[in-house]
Amino acid sequence: MAEEGANTADLRDQIVALVPRLRRFCMAVAKGQDAGDDLLQATVERALLKADQFKTDTRLDSWMYRIAQNIFIDQMRAAKTRGREMAMEDAFAVIGDDGLQIVEGRSDLARAQAAMAALPDEQRVLMALVVLDGYSYKDASEMLGIPMGTVMSRIARARRAIDASLRGHPEIAVEGN
Repeated sequence: MAEEGANTADLRDQIVALVPRLRRFCMAVAKGQDAGDDLLQATVERALLKADQFKTDTRLDSWMYRIAQNIFIDQMRAAKTRGREMAMEDAFAVIGDDGLQIVEGRSDLARAQAAMAALPDEQRVLMALVVLDGYSYKDASEMLGIPMGTVMSRIARARRAIDASLRGHPEIAVEGN
C-alpha cells in the first residue's frame, strides 16, 4: 500500500511537470486562453481521479493529451446539444428575434386572415389575385371579365375594410361589390 501511495505521489509530480506543455496544448485545442485553462483544469482533475487507470508502460503526456482531447470533444458535443452558454448580463446584448414581436405579428396575421375571410366574395377574389398573387389590375380585369374601374374600386373597399378591422374598427361596414 505504501508503494501505491508513492506511485500516486510520483504521478502527481509528473503531471505537475507536464502542466506547461499541457496548457499550451489545451489553449490550442480550445482556441483561447480562458477556454484552454478550463480544459487544462478538467484534464488534470480527470487524470488525478483516474490515476489508477494510468499504465506505467505508456507515456504520461500522450495519456494526458488524449484525456484533454476527449474532454474537448465531449464539450463540443454537449454545446451542440445544449446550445451556447453565456452570462445573464451578456444575454441582453445578443441580437435575436423579439418574442413579443413574433407573437404580435402572428396575431396581426391571424386578424388579417380573418378580415380577408370576412370580405364579400367579389372583393376577396380580387384581393387574392392582385395583392396575394401579384397580378396587375388590368390582368385581373381581363381574367374575370369585369371593367378595370370595378377592380380598382373593389380592391380599394377591401383594403379599407381590412385596415379598419386591423385597427379595431370592424363596425365600418364592408361594402358589397
